[in-house]
Amino acid sequence: MKTIAVLTSGGDAPGMNAAIRAVVRTAGYHQLNVLGVMRGFHGLIHDEFIELNPRSVADIIHRGGTILKSARSQEFTTPEGQAKAVENLRRAGVEGLVVIGGDGSFRGALRLQGDGISVIGIPATIDNDIPCTDFSIGFDTTVNTVIEVINKIRDTATSHERIYVVEVMGRHSGHIALYAGLAGGAETILIPEVDFSLDDVCERLVSGYELGKAHSIVLVAEGVGGNLKAGRSLNESSAFHVANYVMEKTGFETRVTVLGHIQRGGNPTANDRILASRLGARAVEMLMEGRSGYMVGIINNEIKATPLEEVFQQEKSMDLEFHRLAHILASQ
Repeated sequence: MKTIAVLTSGGDAPGMNAAIRAVVRTAGYHQLNVLGVMRGFHGLIHDEFIELNPRSVADIIHRGGTILKSARSQEFTTPEGQAKAVENLRRAGVEGLVVIGGDGSFRGALRLQGDGISVIGIPATIDNDIPCTDFSIGFDTTVNTVIEVINKIRDTATSHERIYVVEVMGRHSGHIALYAGLAGGAETILIPEVDFSLDDVCERLVSGYELGKAHSIVLVAEGVGGNLKAGRSLNESSAFHVANYVMEKTGFETRVTVLGHIQRGGNPTANDRILASRLGARAVEMLMEGRSGYMVGIINNEIKATPLEEVFQQEKSMDLEFHRLAHILASQ
């Protein structure tokens, strides 16, 4: 193997640049050429390759986002688009491709493997919803971003004796809400994986008030909409629906903060930089070993390789012990 390529796809996640850096420098250490593919699978189809070397990835380990950009490509979903991508890879002499992204990115990668092209996936998504790895690149940074916001909101919540409902990302997964809620001391955490009733939420907040809690933080994953009672407007976010219900039922002054895309940005934490570096280096080593169709992840602090087909067949489990613990710690 002489030449490999690397691309980022899907939603950006802090630490992607650290992974790119690890891929490029590990490949350079082993005398491999590296091409960066701009704008994900769109760039593969439109031949947007750039040469990468150890100097071109200097000073990016601390930067959020991705220097290779990311974009959606409807064209890649067609057989013609995939054939064009393979043709461009072959013409560039690429024998191995590292795809940094989520589940959808990995499915795209599998369509390219074969006939002399090997693929390895690196999990990078702030939602941490990819199975067969304890953590995905970007998750730790996002949790810390949310905790920082909770700390600031609690200051004003305390001053005005209000309830704040904070909505975080997680359309299908509550990992961000659960980890940030536990670490940030949220009084209530609402996630898609755990059924709840808003009446129970109100009762919990009232009980806290009777114990002397004049303010509370309710952390809501955006994907809890399916768990909410009927009557919610289709255009109403989960947090606003929760806040309106709480205010009507309890009379407590309630405010809403929807964090949005601030959760995707910022300098990656040390944990994300280290994770990205380890996974990026191992991805290159696996390509050199002749392996293809795998995702590199981390389980019990050890780097593990899982066939992508096996990844697709599983769902990320939620550690509900964390949810129980958060409930206990916030009940006093």
